[in-house]
Amino acid sequence: MKFVDEYRDPKVVQEWSQAIADITTQAWTIMEVCGGQTHSIIKHGLDQLLPKEINLVHGPGCPVCVTPVAYIDKALAIAQQENVILCSFGDMLRVPGSKDDLLSLKSQGSDIRIVYSPLDALGLAEENPDKQVVFFAVGFETTAPTCAMAVYQAKQRAINNFSLLACHVRVPPVMRALLDSPDNTVQGFLGAGHVCSIMGYHEYHSISQHYQIPIVVTGFEPVDILQGIYLCIQQLEANTYRVENQFKRVVTEQGNVTAQKLMQQVFIETDRHWRGLGNITKSGFSLSPDYDAWNAELQFSVADINPEESKLCRSGEILKGLIKPEQCPAFNKECTPEHPLGATMVSSEGACAAYYQYRRYQND
Repeated sequence: MKFVDEYRDPKVVQEWSQAIADITTQAWTIMEVCGGQTHSIIKHGLDQLLPKEINLVHGPGCPVCVTPVAYIDKALAIAQQENVILCSFGDMLRVPGSKDDLLSLKSQGSDIRIVYSPLDALGLAEENPDKQVVFFAVGFETTAPTCAMAVYQAKQRAINNFSLLACHVRVPPVMRALLDSPDNTVQGFLGAGHVCSIMGYHEYHSISQHYQIPIVVTGFEPVDILQGIYLCIQQLEANTYRVENQFKRVVTEQGNVTAQKLMQQVFIETDRHWRGLGNITKSGFSLSPDYDAWNAELQFSVADINPEESKLCRSGEILKGLIKPEQCPAFNKECTPEHPLGATMVSSEGACAAYYQYRRYQND
């Protein structure tokens, strides 16, 4: 298949749904790691096409959703300082911090701009030498290379009024953390195809073997996802566990080695706090000491900001796959896209946003 319509063909979707039903003999719980996959599943109703024995749960694969309140508050603190332009991807603007969000601050006069790439923010720094331009760098391994390139170029070109507020996170450590959790229910993973396009999937072999769990690297279209589920169920039914690559048209085992080398030059692995999940060892990227001059946390002295998260929001349980969004008592009540309690309701990849947008009628 070469065109996107082929990956959404209703007849092919039905054929794969039936193939899954034909091989399923007992109950299985499978987690899709990526928020983009979650939206595709809910938008196209793929979970409703599957046998009732298959339970799809939604993982912590939305980088906006897992960004801790502390980093939102750090971004807010930086944006309120004089002569600062804070740049971010658009889906960060409505994510709530402890008291406010970036969009509200923008309406009050702070210079906060939506960009499509950290390199756009670097260009703004060149155009505004009298301003400090900060890029709020949120994302998994998918977006980390472009952030690394922006900082690398800033150093090479001596652009000293540019810095990065880095809150990148890594997929393999959070998968291990979920599987180590005493309340874990996940029996198989659909791996995030776009992350693996950068990092490959060689890191996943040890996870699959250690936890005896199948991992299928999967794309984002309906047929991709159903094929991934089929491969995962096939392994579970046979009591086997290995890493398989459904997304071969994009992903190789080693990934993008050039991008990985750049990330290794600019970033170091660090412990990272995840919203709703807590601290996870070596689960993030921070700038290496060689790039301290472009590290916004150090330049603006915001490293010690550490507020508490909302106790009403149950996004942590949703991100662990323990409950579905509609099972949260605040869903579509105290928590809506207009008045969100957590990032899972406002992010374009958030599970709560998917349920609200595509299945709101079930909760009205």
